[in-house]
Amino acid sequence: MNLLLWLTRAKRWAQHPPSAGRVVLVLAVVAFCLALYGWERAFGWPDWLTPARVRRPVIR
Repeated sequence: MNLLLWLTRAKRWAQHPPSAGRVVLVLAVVAFCLALYGWERAFGWPDWLTPARVRRPVIR
């Protein structure tokens, strides 16, 4: 995106800031993602969540 579009968005956001509920929602999603990342780094990824590779069928 070009700079003018980003400046227009920033101006619009400054004039009409998001509601408190939207800010809380975004912060909750970010906190959940960080907690999930921390859990994965501390304990690893469980094998049962890893999808099995499926081989493509060979057509003869």
